[in-house]
Amino acid sequence: MGSLANDNVSFAELGDLIEKDAILAGNVLRLVNSAFYARRGTISSARHAVSILGLSKLRNIAMSLSVARMWNQQKWPQGWVPSYFNKHSVAAATMADLIAAEVRIAFPEGAFTASLLQNTGMLLIAMGLPDEHHRIRDMHVSEKKPLEVCERQLLGTNHAELGAETCETWGLPEPIMAAVRDHHADHDPANPTLASVVGAADIAVGRLGVLVQEWCTPDSGDPAEALAIAGVGVRAPNVLEAFKAEYEAVKGFFQ
Repeated sequence: MGSLANDNVSFAELGDLIEKDAILAGNVLRLVNSAFYARRGTISSARHAVSILGLSKLRNIAMSLSVARMWNQQKWPQGWVPSYFNKHSVAAATMADLIAAEVRIAFPEGAFTASLLQNTGMLLIAMGLPDEHHRIRDMHVSEKKPLEVCERQLLGTNHAELGAETCETWGLPEPIMAAVRDHHADHDPANPTLASVVGAADIAVGRLGVLVQEWCTPDSGDPAEALAIAGVGVRAPNVLEAFKAEYEAVKGFFQ
């Protein structure tokens, strides 16, 4: 990730680094050979794959795989399925990245990371307070209240605030921390922000059936209307079409 943050890094250097991680190399080659890129002939070189993907896409997939691998090493409470969480995280991040390209916001380059990490607080609750996590889950299912409302009622805080504190502890940029903290707040579509992009992406992918956990209450609303939260207007169908193609190419990495 440090090498990817350097815009002057060469494809040769990145290719050499990727080849040292068999899992990352395999997934990068799998992605570049997927139907999403629709190239003639099989790409078998990490260096060639890097040149096709480009720094931005490579950064996103590397970050997603690394974070998912870190989460998968944890011991989860009964009923928590990591693959659901991982898929929702990468789906929301992919959607936010696409939304950020359509609206004017400060720090659009943080959209993918902020969305990828927006629900980190849920993991903290599930791992650190498993009994309370089960009570929050049961309240959410039985009373049909949003998770963040149930968390606030039982804990006095919610996953957005806990996630923001985690981002601050990790030394991430302040705009990312603020977007994670405020992604469930009310937003003005006329004045989109990084937080409203993250919030819109979270809602939209949920409406497309990519839930944080199987037991989460599904939202049957229109995903295109969710994008309006971030000020995406008539181009909402284009964003959704692009999302479906990109997500289809990567979701298999997060079983």
